[in-house]
Amino acid sequence: MLEILSTITVTVTGVLVGVEFAVAVFINPIFNRLPRESALAARSDGARLLGRVMPFWYIGSLLLTVGWAILAWDSTAGGLALTGAALLAASVLLSILLLVPINSRAANWSASSAPDDWAQQLQSWDRLHYIRVAIILAGLAMLVIALQK
Repeated sequence: MLEILSTITVTVTGVLVGVEFAVAVFINPIFNRLPRESALAARSDGARLLGRVMPFWYIGSLLLTVGWAILAWDSTAGGLALTGAALLAASVLLSILLLVPINSRAANWSASSAPDDWAQQLQSWDRLHYIRVAIILAGLAMLVIALQK
């Protein structure tokens, strides 16, 4: 049971990290180089789509990791999984407190309704997202190390 849970946890969390890394390093920089209206439409559409999916993915990864930590509590893997869970929990808090408010606004923007500072707000989101990616990558690293224990 523990082997199955740990494998599912690393897979789900690993794909989450991969998607978020791709958004930070490839997708948003490409969108930012588009003409104004296209960039705004792309970022707004991404905010709507990922804004619906990511909460479940983040919480699911966190719950899987907590389950792993509980089942492996008396081992080194349990401690590493707990550390990974703490990092994932920090990313959820960062998201709720700082990233989601910007994302929620951006999801409703169009060329005619975007505020004058829309690009600055998205730059702020991007900077915070880089921090979140680093946190979830560290969490995933803890889980991968825990697999070896």
